[in-house]
Amino acid sequence: MASKSAYEKPTEPSFRLEAGSTPFPGYELVRLCGRGGYAEVWESTSPDGTRVALKFMSTQQTTATARELRALRSLFSLDHPHLLKCSNVWCIPGYIVIGMELAEASLLDLFLICTNDLHEPMGASLILRYLFQAAHALDFLNARRHTFDGRPVGFQHGDIKPNNIMIFGDTAKLADYGLATPTNGPSTPCHRHGTFDYLAPEVFRGTLSDSSDQFSLAITFIVLRVGTFPYPAVIKNPGGSFVREAPNLSGLTAAEQPIVARALSPSPQNRYPTCAEFIRALAQANYVVGMPEVAAIPVPNTSLSRLAGPVSGNGSQSKLASSAGPVSRLSGLVSALGISRQAPPRPPC
Repeated sequence: MASKSAYEKPTEPSFRLEAGSTPFPGYELVRLCGRGGYAEVWESTSPDGTRVALKFMSTQQTTATARELRALRSLFSLDHPHLLKCSNVWCIPGYIVIGMELAEASLLDLFLICTNDLHEPMGASLILRYLFQAAHALDFLNARRHTFDGRPVGFQHGDIKPNNIMIFGDTAKLADYGLATPTNGPSTPCHRHGTFDYLAPEVFRGTLSDSSDQFSLAITFIVLRVGTFPYPAVIKNPGGSFVREAPNLSGLTAAEQPIVARALSPSPQNRYPTCAEFIRALAQANYVVGMPEVAAIPVPNTSLSRLAGPVSGNGSQSKLASSAGPVSRLSGLVSALGISRQAPPRPPC
């Protein structure tokens, strides 16, 4: 990630979170991109004329804001092509503001375009090409080769889901490090935080494993692939004895089911050694070509220059490809449809 972090106090802090407002000189808010429990992300112009994302975190949520700033400080110096880069951090009355790269959309946005507006599923090829990049970023974070408080650690992201994987053309980048936790062993105590539908079972017991993010990545694949969660909704306040039932993987293909079942194993040691190995296995099962270290049978028209999977049997292009065009036009489509969301609707199990 970018190393040019700077804590800057703006000279003009008085403003409202609305289009046209100027939180500090040279920046003007354009549109709301997403809203969570204690933060909003806005597209904004910058002094050099480029568009950036500004995340406004309410200082009233002191615990959550402090946790995110601590995680950001730990990860700011990390540099990986599939980690979202942050440029600056500001403090203004009522908010901590983080300046970030502006993505075209998230994988959630793309999923919603496909299912809600174009009424077709995302192709396995497209899903796996983006998730393969996210998997490499997770393996980079998870590896205990980073320095935190003077010791080597890994980081579990802690909140992997479609809306935290951002799209930049043909590139995917992980975002939102507010729950990132340093780990220095196979089991690390943690709070039960994150998005419950995506959490690994050990997190409900108060620990993180080296493969907790892999479990969440597997749920992400299922949601994008078939539009359903494999587990019933988690009760509001699950106790430490909470146990997930066996997942329903019937929406996946016969080749995909055993691969995903391994990544969803309730025993962390039985999952794949790395996230990349998990996604690589799915890519081979789906005959996806053009990905590093994946040997598979060629499938026609799997270029990421289009938002579609292979051509259909009659040679016609996907409706998504013909209507949306190149991935580089996705941001305009998302803006026009107004579907950028902070959390996905929960499909039925």
